[in-house]
Amino acid sequence: MIRALADAMDAAAFGGKAVQLGAAIRAGLPVPAGFALSSGHVKATACGDPAALAALQALCPGSASCAVRSSAIGEDSGATSFAGTHLSVLGVCGFPAVVQAVEKVHASGQDPGARAYRARLGLERTSRMAVVVQELVDADVAGVLFTRNPVTGAAERVIEASWGLGEAVVSGLVTPDQYRLSPTGRLLERNLGEKDLQIRSSACGGTEQLPVATELIWTPCLSDGELAALHALAVACDRVFGSPDHDIEFAFRGDAVFLLQRRPITGG
Repeated sequence: MIRALADAMDAAAFGGKAVQLGAAIRAGLPVPAGFALSSGHVKATACGDPAALAALQALCPGSASCAVRSSAIGEDSGATSFAGTHLSVLGVCGFPAVVQAVEKVHASGQDPGARAYRARLGLERTSRMAVVVQELVDADVAGVLFTRNPVTGAAERVIEASWGLGEAVVSGLVTPDQYRLSPTGRLLERNLGEKDLQIRSSACGGTEQLPVATELIWTPCLSDGELAALHALAVACDRVFGSPDHDIEFAFRGDAVFLLQRRPITGG
């Protein structure tokens, strides 16, 4: 099955990531457009099934750059997050590249780290991998937002952000800026990081690492207005998901904020 993200409602078929993005879209949150492949369709695509490939080609966004993300069954659930365990492929352009990216994401479910994580949680050793394909936001600034401090557990918003795509933050390539906000959005603390490189979408497909201009390395990458927008996004997620505990990946392009991913905060 392939569904528009807004129509992805079955976590057993499309995985938690796709279903949560679908719920966010239906609620009017700023999620990039895209579609979801069920775990069965991903497996068929990886096996070269002609019908599966034809259905995928019909929805591929031409030459536009997109992100191909894992949405394994059980991923981003209330008990297991799999954060950083499975693969995302960014800057994917054209149908052949999308197929290759789907194959890579499918294979990442069998990576040793993923298998070890599943074994530690007592889950099946073999993951069923669904996939999300979305328009890539060529971010000016991106990062992660926790609505509960991941270290202390305090009820406060912890934001880590840097220039360019969020991969620089989540993969530890830079020391990001860190901001702490109260549950009402008041700035509690701002710590600047050495943001000396950025990841950007490449014109020829994929991504590239570029140096950050010297004057921006120690400049705050989020303004007060952008922090307020992230607080408002967190409040909107409270309403949509019926919980105050969120692990959010976000991006800013110009003045617009985008919700790229939302998962519950878990201990796993």
